[in-house]
Amino acid sequence: MIRNISIGIDVGSQWTRIVVGEFTKGEKHPKIIGIGEAQTLGLRHGYVVNSSLAVSSVKQAIAMAEKTSEIKIKRAFVSMGGVTLRGDLSTGEGIVSKADGEVTHLDIARALEDAENSLNLNNKKVIQGFPVAFKLDGKEILGRPEGMRGTKLEVKAIFITCSSQHLEDLLEVITEAGVKPIDVIPAPMAGSFVALSAKQKVAGGALVNIGAETVSLAIFENGLLLGLHSFSIGGSDVTNDIALGLKISLEEAEGLKLGTIVEDLSKKKLEEIIEARLSDIFELIENYLKKIKRSELLPAGIAFIGGGANTNKLEEFSKSILKLPSKIGTTDMFGNIKTKLRDPAWFVALGLVMSERDEENYGENSFLNIFKELKTTIQSNIKQLMP
Repeated sequence: MIRNISIGIDVGSQWTRIVVGEFTKGEKHPKIIGIGEAQTLGLRHGYVVNSSLAVSSVKQAIAMAEKTSEIKIKRAFVSMGGVTLRGDLSTGEGIVSKADGEVTHLDIARALEDAENSLNLNNKKVIQGFPVAFKLDGKEILGRPEGMRGTKLEVKAIFITCSSQHLEDLLEVITEAGVKPIDVIPAPMAGSFVALSAKQKVAGGALVNIGAETVSLAIFENGLLLGLHSFSIGGSDVTNDIALGLKISLEEAEGLKLGTIVEDLSKKKLEEIIEARLSDIFELIENYLKKIKRSELLPAGIAFIGGGANTNKLEEFSKSILKLPSKIGTTDMFGNIKTKLRDPAWFVALGLVMSERDEENYGENSFLNIFKELKTTIQSNIKQLMP
């Protein structure tokens, strides 16, 4: 019997995490049959600075995942993070080709291609694209345009881009480690498959992934991706500030940040240090929300994932500064089972495993068929980058 196995590899600046899941008929969630974890070396702010060290880190995590799952890992979904990750909006248009004016998939694909060609990429590569809205003869369409009749089709789309060099380097590391990438998924998108429900994505919500050296966020509304951005700041900056401010080791500082170590130190001073650095992170998020006109306007609020999501008082400070409902990301994947995978640091890797079944994570009006068609084109572009 052929087993339906899905594998996700999340190469972060500090940790590389791998999850091996198996889907069985009739089950919504996969059964997790193996995990792998290794400290990442050779990455800085999410991009590769030393290929051989990065390959070694990924190989260690793979070896552990293969041992725990008893499966040889040959293909996997891979997360993409890093400071160059962006969501770029673009518009495109095309003349409807059929004589009777009926809009077809070909017309939609041409309009999307025109939108992508309108991007000023400058050494960047498109890794995913999503239609956001359509107009037919100047009138906005609610839902899919396919089958409607008109003359000129316009599309507004968001394209997720990153540095071509960073993407090439990451793909080379994964390939050198002996794994063929199936697809590259932006880290906050992958995390959203686990930490945000379809209802939250329709109402309007954000997923913030706080890594060691980067913070990335994805904004959703009406079941669609509305914006995506990343920043060169992360959980390690909080740790470093605590170490300097309290004159303690980095290990002690990390424990105090996460609340796993309790010492006879000034609680007020510790909270002040954490709040000061988190304020920097929240200011960057707030500025981006203002840019896309969603400041204080996300009813479903913000869910935090990544290793930095475990920072002491994070929810409290977020609610105070961003004026939005805020929570640490959770998942119902495991029922009452105790597992380390409940830690939001694992949610990107978990989301990668879920990415083959991501249909339910987009709303009814999310142009799924168009997205799948566009995704196939983007995947073929990524394959061209592989060594």
